[in-house]
Amino acid sequence: MKTRMSLALGVGLAGLIGASVLAHDGSGHKPFRIFALLQPTNEVPALSSVAGGRFKATVDPLAETITYELSYDGLEGDILQSHIHVGQHSVNGGISVFLCGNPPAVPPASVPQPPACPAPPATVTGVITAANIIGPTAQGVAPTAGTVDEFDELVALLRDGVTYANVHSSKFPGGEIRGQIFDVPQKGRD
Repeated sequence: MKTRMSLALGVGLAGLIGASVLAHDGSGHKPFRIFALLQPTNEVPALSSVAGGRFKATVDPLAETITYELSYDGLEGDILQSHIHVGQHSVNGGISVFLCGNPPAVPPASVPQPPACPAPPATVTGVITAANIIGPTAQGVAPTAGTVDEFDELVALLRDGVTYANVHSSKFPGGEIRGQIFDVPQKGRD
């Protein structure tokens, strides 16, 4: 009887541990949130402007989607475009995906077109998939043409904190506001 009870407890405990490992397997397949506060002083070089904004998104690695919201206000020039770039803090990097764009500042025709960038104050929403990734090839991220590998690379870069969002204007075509993208800690996540 003692052996059966120990065996039953052992099997039950193993099942609980297994379920816990599957739920928190560390594989990065669970959806997670990211955030950036966009300020002119985060641009490289830093700028003086009254503009500001924020970027927030939910990344779902299994569904291969990034559902985002970009808000901005106070731009001193007309809005041109907004992107996620690959680059660590205080370093400029190449464009990976468009968040919004106004002609002629849009991705190549072979890529699904982003939402238009409305005049501020504005909020833009959209969904990024592998098909939206345009690079940066020079930094090891190839235009995807819909491949999952590059999407997984972008997700890894987002998790590593080496991406930033910025908004470009006619007064500051290199970018008027910028913010490093961070993984938002979530309750119950290891």
